[in-house]
Amino acid sequence: MAQQQQQGPSTPAGPIASIFGGSSHATTGDSIPPSTTSALSSFSTALTPASAASSNNTYIMPNSPLKNRTTSDGYRPKITRTLGQRPACLVNASVTYCGNNQIYAFGGFDQYTDEVYNHVLRLDLVSHQWNLVDNYGDIPGVRMGHTATLYKGDKLLVFGGENEHRTYLSDLIIFDLKTAHWTQPQVSGPIPKGRARHAAVLHEDKLFIVGGITGHDNYVLDDICYLDLKTFTWSRSWRFVGRFDHSAYIYGDRVWVFGGLSEDMDKVSDLWWLDLKGNPAFESPPHMGSFDRSGLSRNVASPRPSYPSAQSPVVGSSGYAANSRTAQVNPPSFHIKTYAPPAPGAISALKFVSGTGTNVPSQMQGIHFHVYSSGTLLDFVTPAATITNKECSLSALDLGSLRWQKLAEGREIFKPGYRWHYCTMNEDGTKAWLLGCPTDPAAIDLGANGLEEYLSDIMEIDLRRYGFLGNNMVPEPRADITRPSSGMRRIETPSKGLGADLAKLFNQPPETGSGTDFIVTALSRDFDEDEVMGSALVHVTESGDSDQTWLAPDAPTSPPIHVHRLILQARWPHFARLWNSQMSEFHTKKMHIPEPYSVVKAFLYYLYTDRIDPADDENDHASADLSDVAGLLVMSNIYNIPHLRLLCVNRLSKDLDVDHACIIWYCAGLANEEWLRKRAANFCMTHWGRIVRTVGFQRLPRTALVELSQEIDMEGRVVGGDEFDMMVGGIDGRFGDGGSGASRRKESVSSDQAQLIESDEVDDDDGMEMS
Repeated sequence: MAQQQQQGPSTPAGPIASIFGGSSHATTGDSIPPSTTSALSSFSTALTPASAASSNNTYIMPNSPLKNRTTSDGYRPKITRTLGQRPACLVNASVTYCGNNQIYAFGGFDQYTDEVYNHVLRLDLVSHQWNLVDNYGDIPGVRMGHTATLYKGDKLLVFGGENEHRTYLSDLIIFDLKTAHWTQPQVSGPIPKGRARHAAVLHEDKLFIVGGITGHDNYVLDDICYLDLKTFTWSRSWRFVGRFDHSAYIYGDRVWVFGGLSEDMDKVSDLWWLDLKGNPAFESPPHMGSFDRSGLSRNVASPRPSYPSAQSPVVGSSGYAANSRTAQVNPPSFHIKTYAPPAPGAISALKFVSGTGTNVPSQMQGIHFHVYSSGTLLDFVTPAATITNKECSLSALDLGSLRWQKLAEGREIFKPGYRWHYCTMNEDGTKAWLLGCPTDPAAIDLGANGLEEYLSDIMEIDLRRYGFLGNNMVPEPRADITRPSSGMRRIETPSKGLGADLAKLFNQPPETGSGTDFIVTALSRDFDEDEVMGSALVHVTESGDSDQTWLAPDAPTSPPIHVHRLILQARWPHFARLWNSQMSEFHTKKMHIPEPYSVVKAFLYYLYTDRIDPADDENDHASADLSDVAGLLVMSNIYNIPHLRLLCVNRLSKDLDVDHACIIWYCAGLANEEWLRKRAANFCMTHWGRIVRTVGFQRLPRTALVELSQEIDMEGRVVGGDEFDMMVGGIDGRFGDGGSGASRRKESVSSDQAQLIESDEVDDDDGMEMS
């Protein structure tokens, strides 16, 4: 998917003082604001040709964090009414985003007539128009509870489901999005048991199938298997975890399973994972004999007629009929649960307990949609008959730290009067769509038979507004870049990317052969390294004269940072505009940025590498402190660099802690990052007793102290001691912001400490069937 960068808001012009030093005017879009024009005007007139010829002139780069931050309600996703041939009241259909601003819906059954469908419908997200897709080839029979997985950007892999005869299916059928043609590949190996309401996930040309229900008694499956899409060979089945209506994800060489219903038909909040790394059973192609389909009967003429069917259709509430009502092939299963061996690799589980004082969303309330983006599980708790939008939320579980965070309250996302039935996400993991319908009778558009339509409205959610980088921008593992000593033989190592290669040249003096031809300096103030806040807060009085264009020869500065002018020109649009306007005319080779040294260095390092994390400790590129990242966020707003802005929001929201909450709140306000500012404010309120004792709080400007204090509700009060213990039930919120929730084994009453249940520690009477 093409990455769409977030558009940074324009910065209002006006001379102000910066907590990072300096004062001037902001840049807006691609134009040069009046402040910069004024600066360039003085730049061109202040020097005589003689003085201009000197390369020792140091130009002061204008900077201007926001002043008089405009209040905003923040980001709220927009709901749009769709047009055209809207689907019926579909239940257990598949809804998949397939790129090119298109969502495909397939199958499902009608809520009111129980009619089962095999229609293909397409929603254009630009025109918001639904269309019934004419499709051809080996059209699958009607089904519900199946999965439809996007493969290679132009194919949908439809597996399993249940037909109108309550027969559970195990066939794989491929729909080509370009030709609207269905094909059923010849498969080999032990075909898994027919199932519905399972989970399917792609990983390295393998389609993993996890759990589901089967049989007349809705038997819950606990197996995992995969289909090798290069050879269309099924692996054997292994025991994993019994679930249906759950979600699955592969990240960090692990299969993750969350939510759904257990074998006891209970809604669960367990997180299970299976290690794949280094396991030949998952890394090697399965070697199995072929499965002969020739002996299987099919209740349909061959080839099947193309859509639309010429048969006399049965019309459902939508006003259109199913393609076919034939029974689909249901091959026999060779691996029943009783005989399935345990899955190879370590199996672990963690149960989260929701409640007061935690950020763990309760799985018992509301309608939940679980999707995954950049190593994070997102839980959309949407309105239902029993809860309102105020009780809903958007929460996230970081699969690296296993910590829950509440990203937004329900009233910030969900507009009252709507019910949501499906959720889908783009491959990049930057946008999600909820499809549903209004609940207010006055707003409901009735279908052909006078019944409501489940997919009449769509809500687009931009996850980048909540700090998500997306799957294509997740930071890669650190590159170990070293330079051999003179006594060592030089060994050529493969390039680890352009950014890693350029990092070797960053801040290297010209005499080293680096080719650097430009010097950047920053503020000279020496900060106490023991202070928690580092260099983030700079007193306004130390920023100097905002009208100054050239740095005085005797002005104190930081050590020089050696860079390449060509890289600055290519990667920093504001610098390129200034250089092309005036700076090149005077052959300026020095520039002073009135910001803290560590922030400026981190900013220049980003221009070289497109990263805010280090790649080379030998070059003293220490990991950017959160206070420096907060400074980078302000600079990204000053110079309108959306990508840097997104990286900063992601890092600050994930690593938000007591020591840096104040500076993150303050800088988010300067950068007009309303969601992050509100989240930091809520964090400060939750940990107020600790926050007021931090260096960051004590160093905030007086006006900011007042503003932060006013974040407290009008009726708010401080609660402590026994009263606090009674309110939160003894949960002390030690897990991040408000606590990630306690975990416990199933037979335990409660525990306030996370406990990993490894597979070799589970007893037979544990209440969990694990291997």
